[in-house]
Amino acid sequence: MKLSNKGRYAVRALFDIAFFNGGLPTQVKDIAERQQIPPRFLEQIFQDLKRAGLVGSKRGPQGGYNLALGAEAVRLGDIVRALEGPISLGDKEPEPNAPKETLGNSRRITEQIFSELSAQVEACFDAITIQHICDLAEAEGLRRPGAQRYVYVI
Repeated sequence: MKLSNKGRYAVRALFDIAFFNGGLPTQVKDIAERQQIPPRFLEQIFQDLKRAGLVGSKRGPQGGYNLALGAEAVRLGDIVRALEGPISLGDKEPEPNAPKETLGNSRRITEQIFSELSAQVEACFDAITIQHICDLAEAEGLRRPGAQRYVYVI
């Protein structure tokens, strides 16, 4: 399984909204500039995220996209499923022309393993939230705009 640019960009965009603007409306051009994502592609991503209920939008000069839920409630798994579909390492349905005896033995066993692995991968994605990424950024010293540090000289 490889996460597409669409999924990766969506995670970066939601992190940007949460970290740099506290989840409040943020304009696409600002996110695109900070995260180096093509703005037109980002608009398409936000439409999918909006359909999934992960972001909301507000029109006007102070508008933009905002988190529909708190950063602690938005899981990476939710983002990936909204854009990529189910997180799966195996086939969902057996091939229609495959012989029954083959499906009954060897393929059934390997598909069971892939199903178990898929559940574990999905649990890993669901264990990380946008808030977790924001906390990591803070711990790494990434500064938010407006968070000025004063140096006192006597």
